[in-house]
Amino acid sequence: MSEKFTYDDVSSYTLDADQEAELVASQNECTFMWSTKEGWPVGVIMSYVFYEGYFWLSVSSLRVRVKAVERDPRVSISITSKGSGIDSARALTYKGTCEVLSDHETIDWFLPALAKRLRPGDAEAQKLFYELNNTPNRRVLKITPVKTIGFDGDKMAAATAAASGGQTAT
Repeated sequence: MSEKFTYDDVSSYTLDADQEAELVASQNECTFMWSTKEGWPVGVIMSYVFYEGYFWLSVSSLRVRVKAVERDPRVSISITSKGSGIDSARALTYKGTCEVLSDHETIDWFLPALAKRLRPGDAEAQKLFYELNNTPNRRVLKITPVKTIGFDGDKMAAATAAASGGQTAT
């Protein structure tokens, strides 16, 4: 007797490496998550640059997440295909460690890179973005991924169709 098909275990619907790279390059927002000193998980939407295998995010040192990740560098980020121009449902979660950087060398390459990513083709908007963010309180969060969890909605849809004789879930 064969097992009934369900959505209880979706771990086999992972993203291939090229799909993961496409999603990371197509999207510019992630949900950045950390733990408060009381142990509560918290997350906010932030823009990112992915460069040399790291995720880089901009934050003011006045934000509580800076002290939180200095206390406990274990973080996660999640990225979805929603709004990215990718037609299929894709999602990624990266567990990682986070460093808080304040050196001018990092800030000086990162802020223009983020401005270019968020304001492509608009040099004036990029310049203004840089000026408004280049303050003494500016910090850069450098996230080193240690585990990747991916989801490919197309693989799940194909498995659903195969298990149900071509029907799809609504």
